[in-house]
Amino acid sequence: MAPNAGLPDVGVIDTMINIPHGTKKDWYKFLAPQLRDQESKEDFEFPVEYMFKGVPDDIPEDADPTETVLAEMDRYGIDIGMVGISFDREESITGIRAHPERFRACFEIDPNRAMDGVRDLERAVKEYGVVAATFFPAGKNPQVPINDKKAFPFYAKCVELDIPIFVCAGIPGPRVPAACQDVMLIDEVCWYFPELKLVTRHGCEPWQDLAVKLMLKWPNLYYSTSAFAPKHYPRAIVDYANSRGADKIIYAGYFPMGLSLERIFRELPDVGFDDEVWPKFLRHNAARVLGIDD
Repeated sequence: MAPNAGLPDVGVIDTMINIPHGTKKDWYKFLAPQLRDQESKEDFEFPVEYMFKGVPDDIPEDADPTETVLAEMDRYGIDIGMVGISFDREESITGIRAHPERFRACFEIDPNRAMDGVRDLERAVKEYGVVAATFFPAGKNPQVPINDKKAFPFYAKCVELDIPIFVCAGIPGPRVPAACQDVMLIDEVCWYFPELKLVTRHGCEPWQDLAVKLMLKWPNLYYSTSAFAPKHYPRAIVDYANSRGADKIIYAGYFPMGLSLERIFRELPDVGFDDEVWPKFLRHNAARVLGIDD
């Protein structure tokens, strides 16, 4: 049986995939100042290890990280992957430039950097063709709530640049405070920036029902399935996609950070989306939000 048997052959767009650099412990160094419990600080390879089983191994040092990721994408019918970059992530930048037809770049904002951070976002769009901003409120030091005034200049810049922003919402996996990612905080942002395309990341739990209510209310609010194995997609999200939300739910994986593509695509056919939802979920909604010709 083919790895993606039972799914439509639409050329998947994965809105959360990565070209790895170093080890998982290296990837999450930015969280170290906030972590207080011994397991997170000393024992875990990465901060959400307690939640994930069968985490993909780090790519061997003698393997080409870009080619390894492309081989996995080809195996599972992923046409385009959105990869996070920063100015010092040479592996990601090199891979995206070498394969512009397969990768799109997104850029993590830091509202604590004020206008320097806003200028960084604009520079990333101009120099690297970034198609989206990303924002991890609980991962900032200090944390920045979704509706904090420090984030507003970045939302305004996204509107000006005509790019979406993907925002982590709900209880974060790492053992850090969660209040800054309360889904209710999104309501004010959507009200103040009606033109802003905002896509939630990482589940919105335990406020998934509220996320659905807000998506019904705000035309430019979307939900992506990042960091969730398909068998754990919230029922409220699946039901919404099968009713009024077919255009609002966007596929995102979590490879190689915490989930293998093998597990994701093995579990996907059992999610329960209606037939007409699948092409939108796997490709067309992301293409529309990211401005990819489809």
